[in-house]
Amino acid sequence: MDLFEYQARDIFEKHGVPVLGGVVATTPQEAREGAEKLGGGTVVVKAQVKTGGRGKAGGVKLAHSPQEAEERASEILGMDIKGHTVHRVMIAAGAKIAQEFYFSVLLDRANRSYLAMASVEGGMEIEQLAVERPEALAKIEVNPNVGIDAAKALEIAEAAGFADDIKDQIVDTFQKLWTVYSEEDATLVEVNPLVLTEDGKIVALDGKVSLDENAGFRHPDHEALEDKAAADPLEAKAKENDLNYVKLDGQVGIIGNGAGLVMSTLDVVAYAGENHGGVKPANFLDIGGGASAAVMAAGLDVILNDPQVKSVFVNVFGGITACDEVANGIVKALEILGDAATKPLVVRLDGNNVEEGRAILTAANHPLVTLAETMDGGADKAAELANA
Repeated sequence: MDLFEYQARDIFEKHGVPVLGGVVATTPQEAREGAEKLGGGTVVVKAQVKTGGRGKAGGVKLAHSPQEAEERASEILGMDIKGHTVHRVMIAAGAKIAQEFYFSVLLDRANRSYLAMASVEGGMEIEQLAVERPEALAKIEVNPNVGIDAAKALEIAEAAGFADDIKDQIVDTFQKLWTVYSEEDATLVEVNPLVLTEDGKIVALDGKVSLDENAGFRHPDHEALEDKAAADPLEAKAKENDLNYVKLDGQVGIIGNGAGLVMSTLDVVAYAGENHGGVKPANFLDIGGGASAAVMAAGLDVILNDPQVKSVFVNVFGGITACDEVANGIVKALEILGDAATKPLVVRLDGNNVEEGRAILTAANHPLVTLAETMDGGADKAAELANA
């Protein structure tokens, strides 16, 4: 889950990371009031959208008075920035910047570790810096079992070339940003820019935080950070039913048990779709090890309510959950859904008790269900039906 900047700022403050004052506003009037709360001086009005390039798009503007903050907010609210509509702005206290730096810590999936990156050249797009002047970006592996302690923070600071007179502040800030990363179960904590002010203070001026939703059970407070208004309604419904669902832009709904099997099914359907008008998978939906009637009904309910879906491919390999249980789940799910089930289903079963499972579906003789012997055959049939 990606956070808005103002949410990242609040989490930074919670863990002692030095930040400036900030107030969220959803109307120009609230922006004026926010500027007044921050002392009535110079503030920055910043669009709150989950994408980069806000400044270039005109979504970050200086205001030298509460009246001007109101005017700038009226210009920014409602803007479209890379497909994201601005519904709120953050009124941030101004700072006199002497120097801009960069710091991040992230999950390094390729090396199954964590990676810290830092540079004394912040403010610009870090991807551009990494390509044009890679030597200016220090990359230091972080042992997950140790994290960023004082020694590791000093190693990062020295590798990046931070000046001796601010090293103590930098080391302390790096450790606090690591605390944010570890205690909030984040996959990314980024500060760009991390600034040195003219009065010699280190401040996190902008922040980006991504939280690991798999750790949500440890953080009930994270639920309040979700932008539910912007969430896809089908993904929200799936989440309510504890289904692993991702909406895609296609016409063949996919249900499988196990992430690996579902990923393979996506590939096979995409390949088969090339022969049937270019149809593609409409979703990723992993029902996991259990395929009870309730689970199957919840999955079908999500997929069948997607107007883009023209057919559904149920691809299940019976293991702990036997194929006859899956078949009974499908039959009962269709009974539960009743008239809501209107799109053809292609079902491929294999593995434990496969013959019994196929017999159950054959006996049910549901008009929407077509049995497939193989995964390739099922994908081809589902693609054909979606294109019909």
